[in-house]
Amino acid sequence: MLGKVKLKNQTVEKIAREIGFDLIGFAKAEVLNEETEKLQMWVNKNYHGGMKYMAENIEKRRDVRKILPSAKSVISLGINYFYAGDYENKPNTGKVSRYAWGEDYHYLMWEMLEKFERRLKEIEPEIQTKSYVDTGPTMDAVWAYKSGLGWLGKNTTVINPDYGSWFFIATVLTNIDFIPTPPITERCGTCTACIDACPTNALIAPYELDATKCISYLTIENKGEIPSEFQGKFNNWLFGCDICQEVCPWNKKFAKQTDKKEFAPSNKELDLDMFDKMSNREFNRKFEKSPIKRARVKGMRRNANFLKNSSAEEKKQDENS
Repeated sequence: MLGKVKLKNQTVEKIAREIGFDLIGFAKAEVLNEETEKLQMWVNKNYHGGMKYMAENIEKRRDVRKILPSAKSVISLGINYFYAGDYENKPNTGKVSRYAWGEDYHYLMWEMLEKFERRLKEIEPEIQTKSYVDTGPTMDAVWAYKSGLGWLGKNTTVINPDYGSWFFIATVLTNIDFIPTPPITERCGTCTACIDACPTNALIAPYELDATKCISYLTIENKGEIPSEFQGKFNNWLFGCDICQEVCPWNKKFAKQTDKKEFAPSNKELDLDMFDKMSNREFNRKFEKSPIKRARVKGMRRNANFLKNSSAEEKKQDENS
């Protein structure tokens, strides 16, 4: 049983910013009935595709006390990863999503979370915490909204008025009863830029994404072949896709350069032929610290061949027209 709690919101915010987090907010650890019902409807439509984990642990997603029984609050933390710069679009190269230009964010955030939780425990020895970086059964975007980090945009990303949507989210469950941060009111208004720009029509309605049509899903999570119906619609995206974020007015106006050197560009664009004869060992060595490793050499070879075939088909059509 906790006695007089020493940790206050301001103290936790100060610690988070000293460690390097750009955003922090607090929410009451309440049951997410409405949100999990929407998730279940989304899964029932098979919009999650091969991401079977999205259909699992529904009760834990609904109530975080199924994860940490003593949970009273949820702390949401954000790290800006935006690096300025455009693509050169050189012949026979493919674009990499901005979040994967540098090192895998999980490693940095896990390290920062370890420091964060250790600092909290030094002040409040009886504190209990459980943290995740999009790898656990928590609804991170929902908690980010409830914690005041931003609103849920029509492209299903969390948008912050000071940073746009270029930030990673971590979720920390705790037994400390913090004062909730007021949520930010939705500010997309009548804008539909993200929906209009999606080349595969994955954004089927505001706030609703059919992941099976999303270029990010098709090039990363998808383990099968890329359906031919998407040929010529990838806009040269080799790993992931940022179109719905690039066209967002909030990102165009408020994106800020990150101070995290780990996210500095090293894999912005890649040669499409490099994966043809690359072994698993070579691939793992080259992309050891990169999110690209998630797709494996087999997946990257598939993505590259899909882009090359699309390019060849477009050239053939141009010659025949």
